[in-house]
Amino acid sequence: MMRCLAVDDEKLVRELLEDNIRKVPYLQLVASCRHAMEAIEVLQRESVDLIFLDIQMPGLSGLQFLRSLPHPPLVILVTAYEQYALEGFDLDVVDYLLKPYVFDRFLKACNRALERRQLRQGDVHAPASGMDDFFFVNVEYVQVKINFIDIRYIEGLKDYLKIHLISNSKPVLTRMTMKSMEQRLAGAPFVRIHKSFLVSIPRITAVKRDTIYLGEKELPIGDAYREQVERIVRPSTD
Repeated sequence: MMRCLAVDDEKLVRELLEDNIRKVPYLQLVASCRHAMEAIEVLQRESVDLIFLDIQMPGLSGLQFLRSLPHPPLVILVTAYEQYALEGFDLDVVDYLLKPYVFDRFLKACNRALERRQLRQGDVHAPASGMDDFFFVNVEYVQVKINFIDIRYIEGLKDYLKIHLISNSKPVLTRMTMKSMEQRLAGAPFVRIHKSFLVSIPRITAVKRDTIYLGEKELPIGDAYREQVERIVRPSTD
């Protein structure tokens, strides 16, 4: 899980951020703040991995607040003013969301933040479960290391699995059941979308009716797994 802070002086924007954060399975909302000074108080008592930060706020602006942090968490800027984009990226922000934004764009920014966090490998807080970010599978009597961040999707073929990777066009074939793989990935950002497919949530680029898109790759959504896919892309009704 990534622990998140929403900072914006507009109530409606904060409420939208809170709702969007709750839609993403690997995000956890720690607090929602009206201004930078309130956010500073939260950071003094809470561990935060990611900040959704407005720029133009009364008192201390978002960029001034960001510069004041000696060891800032990951930051996604959320603003109506695109002229600050260059300055924001000079401060190494993850992404720059222009208001009003759609949820697909919000999810893309979150996926970038998750990938950045995984790539840091120890420069930020470890996952709350303490789990490793890799595992080994048996491939023709050789133990092959698979990094979570390298997985696009996993395809089930009876008692075998094909692990499709970003780093290699040839999938890794291993004798293993989908149920065993789900248990191995428990707590990591993956979702079962079909009896034959398990996908990396950060690699999802779009969802349309009965299909999930991973870039140009299209995968079917099974009826039995539709509800858990919808939890990723639709608002909670709670």
